[in-house]
Amino acid sequence: MNDFHNSRDSRPRPVYRDRRSQPGRPRTAPKKNLFANKSPEGSEQWLKPWVELKYFTYNPAVFPRMLGSVSGEIAPGSLVNVYDKNGELFGAGFWNESSRTPLRMVYHGKDVFAERDLDAALERAVKLRREVLRLDETTNAYRVLHGDSDGLGGLVVDRYADVLSLEVSTLAVWQRLNRWLPLLHRLCGTKRHVVQVDEGIARMEGIRAEEAPASPAPVRLVKIVENGITYEVDFAQGHKTGFFCDQRDNRLKFASLVKGATVLDLCCYSGGFSIAAKMLGGAAEVTAVDLDEKAVAMAKRNGNINRQRIDFVHADAFVYARQMVRNGRLFDAVLLDPPKFIVGRDGYEEGIKKYHDLNMLGLQCVRPGGLFVTCSCSGLLSPAEFEHTVIKAAQRQGRKLQIMAMTGPGWDHPFLSTYPEGRYLKVLWAIAL
Repeated sequence: MNDFHNSRDSRPRPVYRDRRSQPGRPRTAPKKNLFANKSPEGSEQWLKPWVELKYFTYNPAVFPRMLGSVSGEIAPGSLVNVYDKNGELFGAGFWNESSRTPLRMVYHGKDVFAERDLDAALERAVKLRREVLRLDETTNAYRVLHGDSDGLGGLVVDRYADVLSLEVSTLAVWQRLNRWLPLLHRLCGTKRHVVQVDEGIARMEGIRAEEAPASPAPVRLVKIVENGITYEVDFAQGHKTGFFCDQRDNRLKFASLVKGATVLDLCCYSGGFSIAAKMLGGAAEVTAVDLDEKAVAMAKRNGNINRQRIDFVHADAFVYARQMVRNGRLFDAVLLDPPKFIVGRDGYEEGIKKYHDLNMLGLQCVRPGGLFVTCSCSGLLSPAEFEHTVIKAAQRQGRKLQIMAMTGPGWDHPFLSTYPEGRYLKVLWAIAL
């Protein structure tokens, strides 16, 4: 399960209900152990609980077909020792037979890995953001822990002022929250928290989401500061973790390129790029469009907080762009930052078509020689394929792109070399000729 695909999902979050507790519903029969194979020779010397790999893999998500034997019944959420097909200690991971990926690796190596090492991974993640990257100097909103990339698959943590927003996607993480939350608050200097679990993941992992650790104080609205701009995060209405702090560096760069320009921001969400363009960049005119009515309301509040006049429009980005094309309206700079169009492999081709069509429309709104910035947050879409899709859209319009760069999220959102899906955010910068 990809930790990063959820961070920009624009769909409303359904309320989780534990179906096992519903009156009159028959209890599900216990699931048969799919990995109760004959123990390999020499495994009596292995550290229990253990799991055997059939094949070598350094991807943190291990699917059933890649697994051999296990040491009998293992409690869901357990930290297990992982052995390779040669009987050598290969690392450690979280175990949950009910999951689509029963084994989630948290460590590769020949040393014995224990619970205290999980705590140390959490501490390293916070230290990277606060002491190495020194993010507190420019913002109080950033990613504290980035799932598999920080060695804790199933946990994403964002900091918003004194609030920690946690997104949990594995039972093992869920079981350790009562231990980790006080540690996270102490390391980050925060006081409150919100915990979110996707309904489908909760069912698959066996998470009782209604039993989330309570925050010491209620959380709804909190104001954050990023590069001198104040944004209000509404946890009751916001998407997932509340604010897209992954675009922090790209917002600053975009602002530096639009002085005196007319700007069109399609899929503006809560107004991050638009406000930065006007307030930091000195853009002459900014039009910001989003289909989500609640997002537009948040964006307007953020514009008012910073005393910036921006034309926020509640409309579908495709429909609005087509209208601009019919009107012959051209902008000096166009930015596209849509929600994730590719949710799973089954919808890959349909998602590619949406990216292609939106980029075709966006390009028709850019004057010749204007700035064109386009984003994708689909982890299944590689940077090369995204670039190919954008170039194809330009060629369909008889236009060329002078490509300046392909960037990603800030350094608080690293990705593993063994987990390319973690490279979810891609931002292509170009001059539209």
